[in-house]
Amino acid sequence: MNLRAATKADEPVLRELWEEFEAELPAPPEDVETWEQEWQDVAADIDGRGAVYLAENDDGVRGGARAKTIEGDVWYVVFAYVRPDARRRGVLKALLRELVREGRERGSSRVTLDVLAVNEVGVAAWRRLGFQDDKYYLATTVDDLEARLAEVDTGPSVGAIYVQTDDSSAVERMVEKYLPRIGRSESTTVGQPENGWTRVDDELCSRDPQALRRLGRELSAAMGAIVLTLGVEGGAVVRYILWDRGGIADEYVSLPEYHGPLPPGDIVALAANPTVAERLTGANPARVRAVARTAKASEELPRANELVVEIAEVLGVVWPA
Repeated sequence: MNLRAATKADEPVLRELWEEFEAELPAPPEDVETWEQEWQDVAADIDGRGAVYLAENDDGVRGGARAKTIEGDVWYVVFAYVRPDARRRGVLKALLRELVREGRERGSSRVTLDVLAVNEVGVAAWRRLGFQDDKYYLATTVDDLEARLAEVDTGPSVGAIYVQTDDSSAVERMVEKYLPRIGRSESTTVGQPENGWTRVDDELCSRDPQALRRLGRELSAAMGAIVLTLGVEGGAVVRYILWDRGGIADEYVSLPEYHGPLPPGDIVALAANPTVAERLTGANPARVRAVARTAKASEELPRANELVVEIAEVLGVVWPA
């Protein structure tokens, strides 16, 4: 494979590479350009503002890469593309070696680039070369953002902690030890055991889901016990976590994407696991599946303050009246 600096006479093949890249990974609307607009930048880099390299063999040009200096003397990789029939042969690395050499000669010590999140293969390739997440460029549609902004909290957060023990005195001691590390609470009550669970009702943890989570984890780790944190967040989302010796054994969220889109795997992970629920609480798996459902919209589920009562019953605990 031969590497060489591109010249303006290479415009036709540079355009081919650019069009192939755009067809494979279409740019978002805000980045769409015509070739004429792109060529102005490419030509400027060929003239010395940046660097443009091509990789070719007997079959012609198989890939190209372009970089330029941006603010802060940063060497910015604007474009890098290898045709499918030449991939996995070290062509990209060879092109980058030439770009990096030029960048170093120009005084750059930092290299950056942009990559579309949907380009999972590309993201993985860049990470293998040492690139790390540095900043995020997030986007959504106006319709989706308006819809989510309209989903204001319809009520306060409320929650409770359940420790799988009849030793309420031990629970009280642990709460007194760990709660001050989390924050100031106006009131705390450790109830008498019911159905093998000791419930902790705390003012701070009830209104603050993060505090609820932290205290639940601390109690589970300190006591080596199964702990359940159960609550309604913002009057709209029901969440429970089953803790086993300080680690999350199962987490359920009624509206996984309430606060924003999630990868499919994360959505699946936030569904209730009936097998784990049965093992840790004795709950009937069929009832867990039937009651602890997830949805994209609140209209598809019972009201949160009703759903949390049903889930508490399924898991064998008593929701605060």
